[in-house]
Order: sequence, then structure tokens, then C-alpha cells
Amino acid sequence: MKKEQYLSMTEALRKNPRRKALVQRVNRGLTGLVFFCYPLYLCLLLVKKDALLLQAVAVPAVSFVVVSVFRRIVNEPRPYEKFKIPPVLSKETKGKSFPSRHVFSVFVIAVTVFVRCPAAGLLLGAAGVLLAVIRVVGGVHEPRDVIAGAVFGIASGIIGYYLIPFA
Repeated sequence: MKKEQYLSMTEALRKNPRRKALVQRVNRGLTGLVFFCYPLYLCLLLVKKDALLLQAVAVPAVSFVVVSVFRRIVNEPRPYEKFKIPPVLSKETKGKSFPSRHVFSVFVIAVTVFVRCPAAGLLLGAAGVLLAVIRVVGGVHEPRDVIAGAVFGIASGIIGYYLIPFA
């Protein structure tokens, strides 16, 4: 992404406090929704004594660590760092932009839920798409960061639930 593209994409939000506040609330709300639903889902699996419980904890946890280590090694700067423009979403993190861990987390959780409840998993996936857009227009990620986060999240879920047998 070029500075001009970033500016044109975020200018309307940065100059309008109401729009900026709305984007910030939606970002927090979607993140909170997903991270509220995940432990609730784990509790449901526990109550039902579902054999998937251990896997539903292990797959997101292991893949989260892998993505975190990868991000630290790659250490891509964030758009607000590269272009020296304040982001719409409040963030002070330096580097570690690629891939988006927020988007990754939503998608690996969406696949986790999809295994037992496809409709809910698809709804979480839709929330992930909206969160990805918000993370880009909010200035904390570039499109490639959120696309990679989604791909890594979905791939981790497919590998963890469908390709690797779990005892």
C-alpha cells in the first residue's frame, strides 16, 4: 500500500470524530464478541463431554504461538509507522504487523466452532471479514496482513481438525 492510498482510505475517518469513534467501537465489539463466544463454546463442549474439547483448546493455542513467533521474526512495520500518520484505531505497537493476529484468531476460532456448529462458525467467519476491513481502514494493518491472518487461521483450523488425527 502506498501513502496516498492509506491517506485516502483513512482520511474520512480521521477527520470525522463520530465515524472514528464508530470504527473504534465496532473493532472492540467484534473482538469482544469473538473472544466471548470462544470460552462459551469451550464450556458447552465441556458440559456435553465432547471429545473435541481438548482439540478445540490445543489447535488455536498452538497455532497462536506459531503465528506470534512468525510475526516477531518477520517484524513488518504497521501502516502508521511507515507513513507517520496517526491510525484511526489507537495502537502504539511497533512492527509485528504481518499477519494480523486479531484476524488470525477470529478465523481459527471460527473454524473451531464450525466443526460442531457450521452456522455459528460461518457467522464468526463473517465477523472476521468485517474485522479485517476495520483493521485496514483503521490503519493498523495493510490488506496483505489481514488476508494472511485469515488464510493462516483457516489453514490452521483445517490442518488441526481435518488433516491431523487427534487422539
